[in-house]
Amino acid sequence: MNKKIKQGILLIVISVVAVACGGPAQNTPPPNPAVVTDTVELKNPTYFDVYPGNVVALNNVDLNCEVSGFITGVFFQEGQQVRKGQKLYEIEQTKYQAAYSSAEASLKIAQANYEKTRKDAERYKQLGDKGMTTQQRLEYSEADLATAESQIAVAKANLLRAQLDLQHATITAPFDGTIGISLVKRGAFVTAGQTKLNTVSSNNPIAIDFVVNEKEITRFVGLENKKLSRTDSLFTLALPDKSIYPYPGKILFLDRAVDMQTGTLKIRLEFPNPTRALKDGMSCNIRVENKYSDKVVVIPNKAVVEQMGEFFVYVIEQDTARQHKIKAGKVVGKNIIILDGLTAGEQVVVEGIQKLRDGVAVQTGAPKAAEAPKK
Repeated sequence: MNKKIKQGILLIVISVVAVACGGPAQNTPPPNPAVVTDTVELKNPTYFDVYPGNVVALNNVDLNCEVSGFITGVFFQEGQQVRKGQKLYEIEQTKYQAAYSSAEASLKIAQANYEKTRKDAERYKQLGDKGMTTQQRLEYSEADLATAESQIAVAKANLLRAQLDLQHATITAPFDGTIGISLVKRGAFVTAGQTKLNTVSSNNPIAIDFVVNEKEITRFVGLENKKLSRTDSLFTLALPDKSIYPYPGKILFLDRAVDMQTGTLKIRLEFPNPTRALKDGMSCNIRVENKYSDKVVVIPNKAVVEQMGEFFVYVIEQDTARQHKIKAGKVVGKNIIILDGLTAGEQVVVEGIQKLRDGVAVQTGAPKAAEAPKK
C-alpha cells in the first residue's frame, strides 16, 4: 500500500480514538450556585429580656438565745417545716422558774404591805380630823403609803422580768417556714445575746431580687401597675439547670432609690413556691416577656452575615444575589428582628450563602421542610 495512504489512515484512527476518549477539554461555564430562599414577613414577635437574679426568703430570722444556760431539749428535725409558735429549743429552766416564783412572792408581800399601810393612813387621817394625832404623824403615814405603792411597782417589774426570762428559756418558731441546721446540740451551754442557735426562713411565697438599668425604670413602673392573672407569663424563671419554673410571678415592689454608683434599681418579684423547689440564696434568670405592639420584619437568623461589625443579607433580584446592609434587632429563637434594610415580600438567601458574592447569578429554591421521623 502507498506510504502516504498508510499515514492518512493512521491519522484518522488517532482522531477517532481521541474523540472516543473525550478529546481536548471544553471551555464550558460552571453552573450558577444553588441557594435556598425564604420570604420576608411582618410579624408580632414575642421574646424575653433576661436578668440574673437571686432567690430571697420574704422572712428570714436568726434564732438567738435571750438567756444563758444549758440546752436541755431540741424539738425538731433539721430542714423540716415548722409552724408559728412551735417549740424548738429549751434552755435549763430551773433557776428561771425559781426566780419567777420568788418575784411572784415578793409582789404578794408588797401588795400585803400596801394594804396595811393604806389602812394605817386612813386611820391616822380620821384621827387627824378629830385632832387626836399630830400633823407629822399624818405626813409620815402618807409617805409610808407612797413607798408601799412604789414597792408594788418594783415587785411587778421584777416579776415581769422573771416571767420574760422564763419564757425566753423556751425558743419557738416566729412564723411558718423551714428551719435550718442546728448550730448547737443538746447539752451545749449558750450565752445570752451571743450564741446563734439556728435560722428559720419562710418559703411560700418566696421572692426573687434583680436589678435593672435606670433607663428601664419607667417600663417596670408600668409593669408594676399592670394587673396580672394567676396564669400570666409576664415574669418567669429559668432555673440553674436551664428548666423553666412552672409558676409565674409578679412585682412585689421597686426599691425606694437608684444605686448612685451603678445606676441600677433593685426590683423584687414574688413567686409561689408550693413544692419548695426555690431555696433562699439560689441563683436564677428572670425572664421578662416583651412583645412588639406593631408588626416588624422577621427573618431566619442564619440569613444574616456579619462583616466587620456590620450586618448584611443576600436578597434575590431577578435570579441575582444582591447584598443588602441591614440594621439587626433582637434575636428571637432561631429568628432575628430586622429594624431597617428589608421589606415584606423580598426573598432572602438562607442556605448556600457561603457560595455568594454581590451580583452573582443563582438558582433558587424554597426552604426545605423538616422530614418526618422514620418509623
